[in-house]
Amino acid sequence: MTSSGDPVVFVLFGATGDLAKRMVLPAFFTLAQQKLLPENYLLIGDSRSDRTDDDFRDHVKDVLTEFGPHPDEGPWDDFSSRLRFAGGGFTPDDPGQLVDVVNKAREELGGSDGAANVQLIHYLALPPSAFIETTQALGAHDLAKGTRVVYEKPFGTSPQGFKDLDKAVHQVLDEEQVYRIDHFLGKEATQNLHVVRFANRLIHSVWSAEHVASVQIDAPETLDIDDRAKFYDATGALLDMVVTHLFQVAAEVAMDPPASMAAADLQAAREEVIGCFRPLDPAEVVLGQYDGYTDVEGIEKDSTTDTFVAARLWVDNDRWRGVPFLLRTGKRMAESTQRVSLILKDPSDGPLADATPTMGDVLNFTLKGNGSVDIELIVKKPGAGTELVPTDASIVLADIPDGDPLPPYVRLIHDVLEGDRSLFTRPDGLAHTWEVIEPVLDDRPPVKPYEQGSWGPAEAAALAEPGRWLLGQ
Repeated sequence: MTSSGDPVVFVLFGATGDLAKRMVLPAFFTLAQQKLLPENYLLIGDSRSDRTDDDFRDHVKDVLTEFGPHPDEGPWDDFSSRLRFAGGGFTPDDPGQLVDVVNKAREELGGSDGAANVQLIHYLALPPSAFIETTQALGAHDLAKGTRVVYEKPFGTSPQGFKDLDKAVHQVLDEEQVYRIDHFLGKEATQNLHVVRFANRLIHSVWSAEHVASVQIDAPETLDIDDRAKFYDATGALLDMVVTHLFQVAAEVAMDPPASMAAADLQAAREEVIGCFRPLDPAEVVLGQYDGYTDVEGIEKDSTTDTFVAARLWVDNDRWRGVPFLLRTGKRMAESTQRVSLILKDPSDGPLADATPTMGDVLNFTLKGNGSVDIELIVKKPGAGTELVPTDASIVLADIPDGDPLPPYVRLIHDVLEGDRSLFTRPDGLAHTWEVIEPVLDDRPPVKPYEQGSWGPAEAAALAEPGRWLLGQ
């Protein structure tokens, strides 16, 4: 499969940074491997440093060697010939080398008369603090008209920060040009949340408060903060994971059926249900910090940054009123996974109502990796007796015949190239997510310590009562 259309100039801001190394450049090379890039494209790396094109090619080759896919496993010669570099930084007052490099790239792909037909895409793999200045620079140097601009999360770091950034973006760009990335929405299993539901009457018929006792969205990590200490200490788990990823996944679960599967309708359904999220009650939020966090280089000894958060979220609409959505994530925990679980209500009547094990009927979506869909059911234990036991069946998405799962960043960058905004966030929903967490920011619960390799502070268990967390209990 080959992506076609107009030639593309893709500008990667922060091209030598950690995000570009770990995610964006490997994703772009994967697209080249799978022949999902336009026939004519150039990739321009931009940063403050001064490098030649060959220096940047060597850098990209080192990145792919370390993080994959390995250069030997793809069309490296062709890919590397399309790499360019613009140094000297990029600000409203000084564009560095970028304007000249972009103009040359446009002429190279479109000719002097065809440069206007070249699609320009900007990817801001930058700290959130640089978003406003870079956006203003795009406008100041005539690099905004007709472009597509990808913003990494978090889109703002506070309610006011979101408003300031949103205003600055819309002073330069139309909303249709803006792609706010959330890689959880690019996961195959996340997309299956609505596909499995809407395509299967058996599943769709129980997808409401009438049949669901609770929803758990769990994303524990064994990883520490690695070399992101400065960024992480200024952000924490609540802003890094909950206001972005977990709220968006909750919206995927909770949204009402969209009018169609078109991008605008999917976005509208997702944002509408986010508007029904009740502001978090600080009494229903547990914050934690793993033991040894303040020993990490770059972290202040008195830091109270949260590396763990568990919260009870309520969705105030007819479909989900009264059903707790339990969100949990943290660093240096016992396991790394990403899972959505719909726990069905126990039978309230019938001959087996009293014999059914509690929390035995569960629909699980594992989001990690290529993902899977798992169903836990109560069955009779084989044998002479009538003992009831829970069992499960799993559908591994990567095992589906002729399936070709794309990693999240690969899928989302491909969607940007295609102009498909289905899996990207809108400002109205993001504005409300900040309203949802504002009570916690204003009345922050005390940060509880927890042991590395554990399931977080013991206080988080109470949020799941009268049930329990499925993972780690």
